[in-house]
Amino acid sequence: MWPGVVDHIRQAVRSGAGVGEALRLTADRVPAELQAPFHTFTTDLERGFLLDEALTNLKAKLANPIADRIIEALRMAHEVGGRELPAVLESLQSSVRADIAVREEALAKQSWIRAASKLGVSAPWLVLLVISGRPETLSAYSSAAGGGLLLAGAAASVVAYRMMAKLGRLPEDRRWFAR
Repeated sequence: MWPGVVDHIRQAVRSGAGVGEALRLTADRVPAELQAPFHTFTTDLERGFLLDEALTNLKAKLANPIADRIIEALRMAHEVGGRELPAVLESLQSSVRADIAVREEALAKQSWIRAASKLGVSAPWLVLLVISGRPETLSAYSSAAGGGLLLAGAAASVVAYRMMAKLGRLPEDRRWFAR
């Protein structure tokens, strides 16, 4: 949804709106889950907040790493002049799209890793189940040593699965510009 939000802001800026007005115009065009923070931003400006304060409140309400980048680009453009803002927003939009594509590809690969982890943990137990119909297997595992071996194998399987799940987890995007 963020590339679309940046696109709406960029269109407003290209039509001559300032940073505050561009965000006001965008408030009704963003996805439903983002409309409340954007409307609060508009209300903040109407109540006399400075743009910087309203942007800080918007950033706190959105609490998203991508939103942080967008808002900081808008803040910088407002402070130093926004002649290059459309180009900056276009670059930001491309960057956000690239980040999303990389994350989605990593999530797809992560699903393969999780499937392989499940197969790796369950395969020895499936083999044990298949050979458990043989009398020699039953006698080997019905002893105390066999039971201990099964318990040790179960514990190793649980530890291995948890380690693979932890290592295969993608890190959460962190907020760089949070105040």
